[in-house]
Amino acid sequence: MKILVVCQYYYPEPFRISDICETLVKKGHEVTVLTGLPNYPEGRILDDYRYGKKRNEVINGVKVIRCFEIGRGNSNLRLFLNYLSFSVSASYKALLLKEKFDVIFVNQLSPVMMGIPAILYKKKHKRKMLIYCLDLWPDSLAAGGIKETSIIYKVFKKLSKWIYSSADSIAVTSSMFKEYYKYTLGINIDNVIHLPQYAEDLFSESVEVTKKNKYNFVFAGNIGDMQSVETIIKAANELRNRSDITFHIVGDGSKLEECKLLGKELGLANIVYYGRRPVSEMPKYYGLADAMLITLKDNKNISYTLPGKVQSYMAASKPIIGAINGETSQVIKKAKCGLACTAENYKGLANLIIEFCNSDKKEEMAKKSYDYYVKNYSKENFISILEETLINLEGK
Repeated sequence: MKILVVCQYYYPEPFRISDICETLVKKGHEVTVLTGLPNYPEGRILDDYRYGKKRNEVINGVKVIRCFEIGRGNSNLRLFLNYLSFSVSASYKALLLKEKFDVIFVNQLSPVMMGIPAILYKKKHKRKMLIYCLDLWPDSLAAGGIKETSIIYKVFKKLSKWIYSSADSIAVTSSMFKEYYKYTLGINIDNVIHLPQYAEDLFSESVEVTKKNKYNFVFAGNIGDMQSVETIIKAANELRNRSDITFHIVGDGSKLEECKLLGKELGLANIVYYGRRPVSEMPKYYGLADAMLITLKDNKNISYTLPGKVQSYMAASKPIIGAINGETSQVIKKAKCGLACTAENYKGLANLIIEFCNSDKKEEMAKKSYDYYVKNYSKENFISILEETLINLEGK
């Protein structure tokens, strides 16, 4: 198949879509990606892609077409301009594409507007389209503080319903997304399939490293408003007198400096920050962990989400300790691979960490974590379902 992939984010930005596309190429498909200019999570366009450079390139067999966008910066206005600029420029590029593709695959994170260029290509060339929904809209706006009674929310609710309804098939990362489509957006869910994310192969290759302390807990990933990493900082404050416990924060994002400042104000010496690290280095940081940490905001809408780091943690055979609601909490409990309390409950998180340190089931949790991953989230299963869905759409 000749597949057109539309996603605002692509390598060198740290998203799984790059691995998905390269795997499809290895399986014999021709893949072209319509994407933006790398600026996540730093907020500014990387130097190698400024001033018209690298607008067309081939990365590991994947043809990549870059569209203009404004860097996301660190303000809501810049973020909106980032979303809008890609949607407009990619729509223009999509309409000018002369190449005929067999099927369209939208890897839909935020914003939902990245689906618009795909819809325009779909209508012009009469092709079928699959949307893989990783971030629900306008749910993501509500989670970010936009009131459901506001004009902005109402406009994006109509836009989101139009985009999702334009898809010939929708794949979702969390089973709870189906409820949102049905009851909030009023969309027919007959064409919605459950397709949880997988972890790249390297996550199953965690490297044992020399540890400076007895118990080490690692958070890895984006440090933004939704992730509520400050919950970890506050939990670390509760455990400041436990000299045998160290927290490790690996990642970058809009809230990193705030988290550092909070830790400094509290006078904490039990947290180590590493900033953003290449994906290739993750096995080292995972190897450092006795357990991995996951947190999200205490928000009904965001609780639908199952963050991709859950699969990465499991693939690395790591127990998971979370202050989190909804789908993720259910998965941790169902897999029996760790411990979970409610979102933003930093005292509860601190208590769970103590409980874990005192537990004699650490190895059992680690094994169950990996076993659950293999059974439910393997890459082979993901690619098989994705490929079959795209082939079926092509044939319709």
